[in-house]
Amino acid sequence: MNKQIQVLELGQKDYKATWDFQEDLFQKIVNQKIQNRRENKALPTQNHLLFVEHPHVYTLGKSGSLSNLLLNEEQLIQKKATFYKINRGGDITYHGPGQVVGYPILDLENFFTDIHKYLRLLEEMVILTLAEYGIKAERSQGETGVWLDVGTPFARKICAMGVRASRWVTMHGFALNVNVDLGYFDNIVPCGIQDKAVTSLNIELGQTEVNMLDVKAKLKKHFFQLFEAEKIE
Repeated sequence: MNKQIQVLELGQKDYKATWDFQEDLFQKIVNQKIQNRRENKALPTQNHLLFVEHPHVYTLGKSGSLSNLLLNEEQLIQKKATFYKINRGGDITYHGPGQVVGYPILDLENFFTDIHKYLRLLEEMVILTLAEYGIKAERSQGETGVWLDVGTPFARKICAMGVRASRWVTMHGFALNVNVDLGYFDNIVPCGIQDKAVTSLNIELGQTEVNMLDVKAKLKKHFFQLFEAEKIE
């Protein structure tokens, strides 16, 4: 089992270009696994963790409803936003400046074969990261992602998650709101959930801006501890 994970910092990158890049890495891992089984080999498969910040974009998962996008094509142009139907689970979400987006492209057979555990570890990574800022974050039963004040009228989501997995290889991932313009969430029904709000780390801390590099460093630290993996940069 290869527990080394290559970290790739993509900076600010178009959503579609990043999706294509993910698909390429994903397919190479899948192809290696198919070849291993066909030829009865045990050549190692690669693992990657991508960090990126996207321009304004709305993405709709396989189980989502287009009615949860509240903008038409002309309004999207006015907002300087794009829209894609994509192949992850979940409903609609927003990505944009000030958001730390992470895409783990892992062969889970290098770690464990349990998608439920995989999602819970991603949530735990975010919960532990936010705890370092003095914020008590938690899970909301039946709703993937990370939330604040669950079970109260003030429940609000700070991190969305949606993944795809095939042959135990993952893609897509998580989006943590750090310095996000939350007005862009007004144009969708986030994750198809109508009665809950969305928040961002800078708002919770009462700061104009939180250092994104510090947030990513904390996320990486907890990610590698939880997955008991070795980082390659």
